[in-house]
Amino acid sequence: MSKITVGLLFGGRSGEHEVSIRSAQAIAGALRSDYNLQSYNLLPFYIQKDGVWRDGRIAADVLAAGRPSESELPVTRRQLWQLPASASQVDVWFPVLHGPNGEDGTLQGWLTLMQTPYVGSGVLGAAVGMDKLMMKTAFRQAGLPQVKYLAVSSAQVRSPARTFGRLCDQIEANLAYPCFVKPANLGSSIGISKARDRRQLQTALHNAASYDRRLIVEAGVEAREVECAVLGNDHPRASVVGEVSHASDFYDYETKYAAAQAALSIPASLPAAIAAEIQELALRAFQTIDATGLARVDFFYLEKTGTVLLNEINTLPGFTATSMYPRLWAATGVPFPKLAHALIQLALERHAPTTGT
Repeated sequence: MSKITVGLLFGGRSGEHEVSIRSAQAIAGALRSDYNLQSYNLLPFYIQKDGVWRDGRIAADVLAAGRPSESELPVTRRQLWQLPASASQVDVWFPVLHGPNGEDGTLQGWLTLMQTPYVGSGVLGAAVGMDKLMMKTAFRQAGLPQVKYLAVSSAQVRSPARTFGRLCDQIEANLAYPCFVKPANLGSSIGISKARDRRQLQTALHNAASYDRRLIVEAGVEAREVECAVLGNDHPRASVVGEVSHASDFYDYETKYAAAQAALSIPASLPAAIAAEIQELALRAFQTIDATGLARVDFFYLEKTGTVLLNEINTLPGFTATSMYPRLWAATGVPFPKLAHALIQLALERHAPTTGT
């Protein structure tokens, strides 16, 4: 049987460029393992921060180094829209582009137009999974338990002082301190701030508004942070539940990707009934937004009351050495090489032609 050519797509124009490279490194290692060596050819494609695609030696060097190219080549406007010729060899795409333009439905729409299978959610699942406001709206409609929140626009934040003051009054009237202010469309906790008083709230709102025009303000809760991985298409399955412990105020960018900053407990020490509830909610969240392939679903567990609250879903989670998603599946009995294979097969399954009866 001939090998399947996998186009590994990484880098991108978002603030998570470096994380994408590190995730791609890990996936490349899994596809080059003995388990997958006879099944797949790997073609790396690196998207520079300016948006130009690079293949061949440039992409391979960035992948090997695990960091962006020190001297990225200049790009003309025409080059920005040109695919490398080697893209025509790809049988299935494995996008590892985190953040805007990578996991928000933009890339997924483009790959759909190319009519080439790709790993992960389609346009709808990716778009809803990226936009925290749309995600929470969908979860609320499905009756899934969540933290209390308010939607805010950057226009409100940048309004005259009196109007901005009324916005802060509204937030304080509905959400107690501490609260968290987040851009709606960024991942890896970029742009998120914790506010303990009005001054910090004002600063947090302006900070988040510098990243996105849509913001979300959430009530803070005293809870354990637990996560569950999902794998599948129409009949997904859930992994064991893991827990994130850290000394910082919240699970921010530095804590997520610095090996010494956060401790992962897999499986988490939870009552069996709570773990089962988290797994069930993870599957419901996955299906609510029409996700496919993979997702990591994050929760708050309020131990004092035994309450589980859904935080968010990530339809293209990290695959770095410190990332929870592959580690959860390893603990469930699916090692990284087998996981990479399963994701590619799910992509091929989802894009297989259907016949009417």
